[in-house]
Amino acid sequence: MDKEIGWELYRSFLGVLVEGSLSGAARALGITQPTVGRHVQSLEKSLGFALFTRSQTGLLPTEAALALRGHAEAMRSTAAALQRAAESQGEGVKGTVRVSASEVIGVEVLPPIVAGLRDAYPQLRIELVLTNRVQDLLHREADIAVRMTSPKQDVLVARRVGTVELGLHAHQRYLDRHGTPSQPGDLAGHALIGFDEETPFLRAAAKAVPALSGWTRRNFTLRTDSDLGQLALLRAGCGIGVCQVALARRDPDLVRVLPGHFTLPLHTWVTMHEDLRDNPRCRVAFDALVTGLSSHMS
Repeated sequence: MDKEIGWELYRSFLGVLVEGSLSGAARALGITQPTVGRHVQSLEKSLGFALFTRSQTGLLPTEAALALRGHAEAMRSTAAALQRAAESQGEGVKGTVRVSASEVIGVEVLPPIVAGLRDAYPQLRIELVLTNRVQDLLHREADIAVRMTSPKQDVLVARRVGTVELGLHAHQRYLDRHGTPSQPGDLAGHALIGFDEETPFLRAAAKAVPALSGWTRRNFTLRTDSDLGQLALLRAGCGIGVCQVALARRDPDLVRVLPGHFTLPLHTWVTMHEDLRDNPRCRVAFDALVTGLSSHMS
């Protein structure tokens, strides 16, 4: 490679990698399919090797393409962070703040906090990334993250906002039909709501709470890897599942089950990169999240 390769080529490459076709990448990126094709061809020519092979199901990435994916995703995150920083220049609090949080926190807790933030700063835009994957703040996948684990990196600004307590719950309708378990062994006779895949949370819960030794995939009557899906099943009266205690208190029909046997505290932090500490848009968002989440968990 004798010359630098423009970001737009990597952007199209990543689009094809994610979407699986030129047409899908074009729709996702808002450009034409021939443009995506030219970008990929130019990138392959500059790199000196093929990135995709054609198949009946679309374009399949080569091993070389898969090896480049992480670097291309880091470039995308950096480019997005640069754009957010550029938008915020000038007087006043404005621009875009990208906030990462879990599905349940993002849907059930953050919206009122975001509404108050927008009322106070109308020129502020918020991007909510709802995922249980820990977004990489060092590579600017997000500006601010709400995490259920203590941050390890020294370059992150972090404020602990409290503890999310998890407990077993069921809707009153379900308990009226099937009875309320009085000891952990009774759970074997109930419909349990849990994950489809074995997760780190399941392993941690079983280790932290011996009473949950039977809380495994094979014992779940209803399975979904979506926390929001599990919450919806719980609210519909489908069975017994895990719910944040603070959320369950909002609904008088959600009843805590076996409170003396199962409780799992998750320490919660609001974090951001220290380089954003003095950025007005990030600072006001960070402070609002700390205040709002602290109130929710108190």
